[in-house]
Amino acid sequence: MALLSVQDLTMRFGDKLIQEDVSFEVEAGTIFAIMGASGCGKSTLLKHLIGLLEPAHGQVLYDGVDYWKSNDEERTKLRSGFGVLFQSAALWSSMTVLENVLMPLEQHTDLPEAERIERAREALSWVEMADFADYSPADLSGGMKKRAGLARAIAAQPRLLFLDEPSAGLDPISSKRLDDLILEIRDRTGAAVLMVSHELPSLFAIADDSIFLDADSKKPIAHGKPSELLNTATHPTVHAFLHREKL
Repeated sequence: MALLSVQDLTMRFGDKLIQEDVSFEVEAGTIFAIMGASGCGKSTLLKHLIGLLEPAHGQVLYDGVDYWKSNDEERTKLRSGFGVLFQSAALWSSMTVLENVLMPLEQHTDLPEAERIERAREALSWVEMADFADYSPADLSGGMKKRAGLARAIAAQPRLLFLDEPSAGLDPISSKRLDDLILEIRDRTGAAVLMVSHELPSLFAIADDSIFLDADSKKPIAHGKPSELLNTATHPTVHAFLHREKL
């Protein structure tokens, strides 16, 4: 059984259709990418998957459990298995880096305080941020904020890691470093990773599977490993997207 299964999902804002007929599965230990041009609904789809927006139609299943048909207690339990890195990193400016990373451990675990701190410091060490635990987010570079946000996302050892444009705004060296961290975390924890991205180097380097959302037809128009779609995609929109750096 897939860890995450999306079946015939339709997304709307009022009468405005965002996407329909969205279906895919994500297996444990794999990296799945949501691709598409700006404005096609990538981040909106992510919000439907993590419980922030309810779909107009369709199902979001975690281990076969329908999230949107579950009660509040069941949803809270399902969400405890999520880790989320938002595009802006979304660190609380009034907290230190360590305090930010401690948040999911305080919300989703019953660990004693000493163990929570130990787990949070371990997560920071994974992303090479251990020396910045007492820093304010305002004192961090963009790449460091992303890594701190990633530490917070993995601190509670989630089975599913959601990443919204993880490489956006980063220079190529920082982006490559973050890609390597994502691969390392996947390999060390066995978690499934679902990422929203339009960054071709990252998509080709780390994604095992993907879906391409089309802004015109409001439907997915390609499904497969990005590095393979580079040579096999026949739809002109997908081909242009994947080959844009050659133009």
